[in-house]
Amino acid sequence: MADAQALDEVVRFTSDLIRIDTTNRGGGDCRERPAAEYAAERLAEAGLEPAMLERTAGRTNVVARIEGTDPAADALLVHGHLDVVPAEARDWSVHPFSGEVRDGVVWGRGAVDMKNMDAMILAVVRAWARLGVRPRRDLVIAFTADEEDSAADGSGFLAGEHPHLFEGCTEGISESGAFTFHDGSGRQLYPVAAGERGTGWMKLTARGRAGHGSKVNRENAITRLAEAITRIGDHQWPLRLTPTVSAALTELAALYGIDTDLHDVDGLLGKLGPAAELVEATVRNSANPTMLQAGYKVNVVPGEAVAYVDGRFLPGCEDEFRATLDELTGPDVDWEFHHREVALQAPLDSPTYARMRAAIQEFAPEGHVVPYCMSGGTDAKQFSRLGITGYGFAPLKLPEGFDYQALFHGVDERVPVEALHFGVRVLDRFLRTA
Repeated sequence: MADAQALDEVVRFTSDLIRIDTTNRGGGDCRERPAAEYAAERLAEAGLEPAMLERTAGRTNVVARIEGTDPAADALLVHGHLDVVPAEARDWSVHPFSGEVRDGVVWGRGAVDMKNMDAMILAVVRAWARLGVRPRRDLVIAFTADEEDSAADGSGFLAGEHPHLFEGCTEGISESGAFTFHDGSGRQLYPVAAGERGTGWMKLTARGRAGHGSKVNRENAITRLAEAITRIGDHQWPLRLTPTVSAALTELAALYGIDTDLHDVDGLLGKLGPAAELVEATVRNSANPTMLQAGYKVNVVPGEAVAYVDGRFLPGCEDEFRATLDELTGPDVDWEFHHREVALQAPLDSPTYARMRAAIQEFAPEGHVVPYCMSGGTDAKQFSRLGITGYGFAPLKLPEGFDYQALFHGVDERVPVEALHFGVRVLDRFLRTA
């Protein structure tokens, strides 16, 4: 069991890491090194030998290995990112980089995404050093840069340039799973991520005839672009069920005593109430226009207009996604991937998934563990290039009314102290037995 010091440290580490501003504004505008140094120092104090690695100055990653007791066992990767998305202080109740602990809650950017998990990992590793604990299998601990942008300076760099550090790793765990989801009827669900939609961020370019704004122009680049993004925004993507989502629907239907009719998924979702939120974003591909760039003067028709679209595709559905975008953009608009990463699936019949379920149920026996697919993506995509199967497992026990998912990239991001304590206990239990 994690000791009392670990419970104190996870709160302090979460707060300390939040106070280190690692805002990732994209395009290389970030510096994770101070947070990486902090994490490396905590690991070194636990007797480990962390390596600090950079592709770009200041964009630092930390990797360390804990030897297990069974040399024949495959290694497990435990990873968390150090960067966070931007936060406007004027919009928050507290300063987003204060790390303030108030009324049993730790406030600040990164409290749930994902400096809380970074702190849990550090607290567990240090408790083991004090108690003389060794896991069954080797654990590779990685704290990464750049997850909130392209991961080129983080997990992509590590997987591409330092694969030897992950030798023997076949599975990994990271963010966005094993949190309490209250369904509004008294049930507590604990979704464990066993899949991710692929990332298809796109740049659309429309070209036309530049000219005076007062003249008729049938080749207006902005009009062409607007027509294309309207078609994309209005498109109804067809249902596509993956094994992970099918399993999630089947388990949820059984829990609620509903007939499982996977031929009428929309009808089934309508019967699940709030629990439908766990799967409704992952039964289809999606594409949302997010940025527009065109023109430089009100009386000048520009010769080019650009838009960016956040696209996501399910495992096995990338070819369909591409073909659909070709059709929706039409002949006058070109599109290309601005950033692309693979979709992922992880097995639900693995011993590792069973051990995650058991660890949650030990400390939340009233809870119901269910699989789910993430609508977005994590560093597991880059580590999959090394043959590492990824799960989302960052345990938190949350009170009813605490909208965990809305706090990802949201205002007033925060995490209860008791949730961190639960996370340390569950993570400790799982990693000992994994």
